[in-house]
Amino acid sequence: MQTYYAKTFEQLEAVASKFWPAELSELESKLSVIPLLLKTQDQFINIISVETPSLENLFTVIESASLPANLFLKHLVILADFGGEMLQRVSAEFEILFPLGELHYFWHGKQRTYKFKALPKQKFGNKALKIDGKELFTVHPLDELQKDAIALLLFGSAYSDENQEIASTLTKCEIGEYLGKVDELTTFVKQRYIWVSRITGGATSNNLGQIAQRFVAEYISEHLGLENVEVHHGGRLPNVTHTDSATGRMTSFDIVVTNGKKHIAIEVGFQVTTNSVIERKSGQAQARFEQAEKAGHKIAYVLDGAGNFQRETALRTICSFSHCTVAFSRSELDVLCRFLREQF
Repeated sequence: MQTYYAKTFEQLEAVASKFWPAELSELESKLSVIPLLLKTQDQFINIISVETPSLENLFTVIESASLPANLFLKHLVILADFGGEMLQRVSAEFEILFPLGELHYFWHGKQRTYKFKALPKQKFGNKALKIDGKELFTVHPLDELQKDAIALLLFGSAYSDENQEIASTLTKCEIGEYLGKVDELTTFVKQRYIWVSRITGGATSNNLGQIAQRFVAEYISEHLGLENVEVHHGGRLPNVTHTDSATGRMTSFDIVVTNGKKHIAIEVGFQVTTNSVIERKSGQAQARFEQAEKAGHKIAYVLDGAGNFQRETALRTICSFSHCTVAFSRSELDVLCRFLREQF
């Protein structure tokens, strides 16, 4: 028998949001860079398609373009698959890689030299290059460290050095070969982003789940109004273990609210498109519920999203083994907070 807090499937669906609230969509857009890169890839192609006689001329083109310099650089990082870890490695081994502080490379059949402007005094890093997180949504003018990174990402693979270790380190930095070659460049960029979109799909989905969990945890922290009660983003319930674990491995939950004596676990699931996550939670629901009750704990669920409601059987199972089930809205999270206050 369902209680006021433990809704049936029909009761939950009646109050569900089904699709991402605007405030969560905004948070997600700030964390997911791939849509931004796809949106601006034509601007990037337009810049890099200009046939320039030198790197300095290219820097002038970048500075006068509508695409922010840091976003241009992010395109290069993604296309070269040469991220923060590799950039930091270049900084750490700069004297070994470039003992004269210069990048010697071939371009248009000529030997050329680029003298690094900021390295090694400054170090490569996503934050320093302004290509990380929210920085990408802020316009930053082209600076000396970014110029060094652009030069490396464009021409690193053409570095005229016989050292094979150096050559293998910089082999992906080959985009300079396409400068001024519009058709070849367009094909390379489009194909590369098809690949990038595929490999980042899981990460994007994971980001969405993390955003929902973080939002619920912060909402509870701000609205619960109880002293000596802590809200942990991620945690465990004492004496609740994996049923298939011979070693008694503790079960982890998305959120745990506790006063040190009593513990309440909260699982959060918001899926706009259908996937198997809700099936996994459903398969675990009964065992977790029974263990929690035996140990004197409670389990609550925040469940929403059109994709989850397409898995009706799974959602019904979860509703049957939950002490409190709410949808994803402020009014529903207020119900969850009321349930928590009653428990403590």
